[in-house]
Amino acid sequence: MRIARFTTGEDPKYGVVQGEPGGPDRIAVVTGDPLYTPIQYTGESVAVEDARLLAPVIPRSKVIGVGRNYAAHAAELGNEVPAEPLVFLKPNTSVIGPGDPVQLPAQSSEVHYEGELAVVIGRICRDVPRSRVAEVVLGYTVANDVTARDLQKKDGQWWRAKGFDTFCPLGPYLVTDIDPSDLHLVTRLDGEIVQDARTSSMIFDVPALIEHVSAAMTLLPGDVILTGTPEGVGPMVEGQRVEIEIEGLGTLSNPVVRRR
Repeated sequence: MRIARFTTGEDPKYGVVQGEPGGPDRIAVVTGDPLYTPIQYTGESVAVEDARLLAPVIPRSKVIGVGRNYAAHAAELGNEVPAEPLVFLKPNTSVIGPGDPVQLPAQSSEVHYEGELAVVIGRICRDVPRSRVAEVVLGYTVANDVTARDLQKKDGQWWRAKGFDTFCPLGPYLVTDIDPSDLHLVTRLDGEIVQDARTSSMIFDVPALIEHVSAAMTLLPGDVILTGTPEGVGPMVEGQRVEIEIEGLGTLSNPVVRRR
């Protein structure tokens, strides 16, 4: 199931994306927020092309990032592979949706894209063992863990480098019925492929990440876990567009602008 959060000029709504192969997709509108209420259709339907897609989830609590979770990415930045997941937090105010501009802040001259698989938590949980991870996951989406690389190096910790407004694009949909263990991930910068990998190359897979994080903190419905980026990260500048495509999840596309 593909869940969309969208607007047609009024308050945001949720819906299930439906369509036949080769035909136009439509959003079947549902009542309430699927995070908290069962799927119940209203009977209203909207063409995807007539809707503005929003971030499929707005984390009520936190976005949890994972660093250096692909060996080749750790190597390209001159870092060792961590012995256990390297976890950091991004504020929920960094989240934007498909088509929204990533804003380059004046404080940084080296802002990088990082294409990633994102996990959306569906229920309150703590101390989740690997064997029960499927019970707490609502679904998956595409993410760009935007990073001010120069500030990351300068500060020595990552709250500012990872936390600027617009530094966490999510979308286009929340997909509930997909196996995340071996998905193809491609990032394009102005149409040129810059990242090309599979999620099976992650050092710590989704169950390992959720087990590790939930052992330290309670996860709430809508919390998002970014699972790390593969090799090929690099700078993006004003006027460019970043597209991140993950097999079965769709393509997240965002323009890059300079914050005014």
